[in-house]
Amino acid sequence: MRTLLAERRERIGAGERPLGWKVGFGSPANLARLRLSGPLVGFLTDRGLLEDPATCALAGWTNPVVEAEIAVHFAADVLGGATDAEAAAAIDGLGPAIELADIDPSRDDPEEILAANIFHRHVILGPVSTSVHSAGGVRGRVFRNGIETAVAEDAEALPGPLLAVVRRVADVCAEHGERLRAGDVLIAGSVVPPQPAAPGDVFRVELSPLGALQVSFT
Repeated sequence: MRTLLAERRERIGAGERPLGWKVGFGSPANLARLRLSGPLVGFLTDRGLLEDPATCALAGWTNPVVEAEIAVHFAADVLGGATDAEAAAAIDGLGPAIELADIDPSRDDPEEILAANIFHRHVILGPVSTSVHSAGGVRGRVFRNGIETAVAEDAEALPGPLLAVVRRVADVCAEHGERLRAGDVLIAGSVVPPQPAAPGDVFRVELSPLGALQVSFT
């Protein structure tokens, strides 16, 4: 994590704008497989930001996937050791997000996965719904070329409770001299299993009632 955050600081110093944070490998199966107590924490910058509807070239990728995620937008800092109530009070609202990752399934060492920023390549962010502060009732649907390929009736079932994810990120940041800050965005883990993508595919991600996003691949 120290190495990853040193890279983040270097990239920001070179002109990239920090967007916030991301988590990965937080599903129960991945936590058990990697022997983790919580999801791994990575970072986002504007270098990876794509505008909706997005187009992404997959040349050079080995295992591209689409992840449907809830984006948590913050109106206040969240300190390490925050309670659920403190974490909830810092949330400005929620929005839809798509993360594009190039996963290497052969890697099972958390340090190697972190060194690759948890395989992050791009993120697409939708508008923030300031009236929504809880993942309760959020339903996810993913369509590939017009055909529904995945559904999440409970958006917290796979990535874990949203406030627990927020507190995890705040704790990890605090442990390494960083902070989950007002204005940051946190993409909180895929609500469905990662969906494989290929050139020619068009994906639509719906996170009701937060909104929908689209990405096409070349």
